[in-house]
Amino acid sequence: MIHRLRFLLPAAMALGVLALASACGGGVSSSDKTATAAAKPAATGTPAAGATGTAAPLSGKLEIFSWWTTGGEAAGLQELFKLYGTMCSPNVDIVNSTVAGGGGAAARQVLTTRMLGNDPPGSFQVHMGHELTDTWVTTNYMESLDSLYTQQGWSNVFPKGVLDIVSYQGKPYAVPVNIHRANVLWYNKSVFTANNLQPPTTLDEFFTVADALKAKGITPLALGDVEAFASVQLMETTLLGKLGATGYDGLWTGATDWNSAQVTDALTTYKKMLDYVNSDHSSLSWDQANDLVISGKAAMTIMGDWLEGDNKAKKFTDYGWLPSPGTAGMYDALSDTFGLPKSAPNRDAVVCWLKVVGSKQGQEAFNPLKGSICARTDCDASKFDAYLQSAMADWKKDTIVPSLAHGAAVSQGWLTGVSDAVTAFVADKNVATLQSRLADACKGAKVCK
Repeated sequence: MIHRLRFLLPAAMALGVLALASACGGGVSSSDKTATAAAKPAATGTPAAGATGTAAPLSGKLEIFSWWTTGGEAAGLQELFKLYGTMCSPNVDIVNSTVAGGGGAAARQVLTTRMLGNDPPGSFQVHMGHELTDTWVTTNYMESLDSLYTQQGWSNVFPKGVLDIVSYQGKPYAVPVNIHRANVLWYNKSVFTANNLQPPTTLDEFFTVADALKAKGITPLALGDVEAFASVQLMETTLLGKLGATGYDGLWTGATDWNSAQVTDALTTYKKMLDYVNSDHSSLSWDQANDLVISGKAAMTIMGDWLEGDNKAKKFTDYGWLPSPGTAGMYDALSDTFGLPKSAPNRDAVVCWLKVVGSKQGQEAFNPLKGSICARTDCDASKFDAYLQSAMADWKKDTIVPSLAHGAAVSQGWLTGVSDAVTAFVADKNVATLQSRLADACKGAKVCK
């Protein structure tokens, strides 16, 4: 199971992910018809909870735990709640338990306390990969979902590579609701037009553009790293841009030496990028940094495509996008998933929630608002905007690599070491110290010698 996202490369893409473009022409798959048929009785009092035969009507409370509190992510979550009322039961009281904070660091702390105290929510948001498996599956806190996957036919509509990442020892433990991309440069079109500039595709171009903007009193790159994930994510996209997919992947397997000159060069470039960010970055969240771009006070930001959902919620349309500098042809991926904790209250209601999350109808309602693409391969592309259609096209052809900041590339313990090192670096800008601490984090994870 270790580092499976690295293997969403040619073989896995050919088997599963390449189906995305050709299968996105609409219509209802046979598996989705099964899910819809199973859910229909719930609206009239019979639950679609996975049990066979007659079951009691779904009622009571269903607690859904997440960190989706801003803009498009909150709007997308509400759409799933609405669908639950029609696909499962209107008699279930959904408790929307959210803990604010981009990237979910604060939410994970609260969740850990609750899970260890045998007080799990009904279901909770968790990134696929190590955040899911290392934290909750191998520690025996989650139920396997193999029977639900079989019942819903999900093995036929989720790409094989994605199935691998939500599975442990051959059994799935979570339902992916989306695919996000971390390496996106977003820019204010009017700012670029007014200053006769073109958005940068390479790191060299970035610094040329950044110097021109800075000379005119415009913040080149908006950053909001009050939550550490934003500065870690900026570092990961810089590493990807300098090292390429193979070199970047090697950081998580030991094939790329953290002490190498190539990594030194990449971290030096990262340091240089930080010279062009807003001075108040440490007091802003990622979406507040985006407000600087929306207002024209800043020209660009590098952030995952959940930012597009924020733009939609704020009715901002004057934006463009590109892969972050140097990363064209690479897709830095992560996914939000939901699972079934052992001892979850109101288990049948939780199972029906998972059916909604995994359904074609649910993913088509949620993702256009969230700013992400379906994890399923049969979604109707016409329901998505221009950016998301471009992401669908890139997902099928680009080299896929795992996000560091969002728990796909490394274990949580390793990520904590990285986050601590980056937080210190953003303050002191000491490349040698950062590189040494990153190498030590790899050693601590028993990946590097």
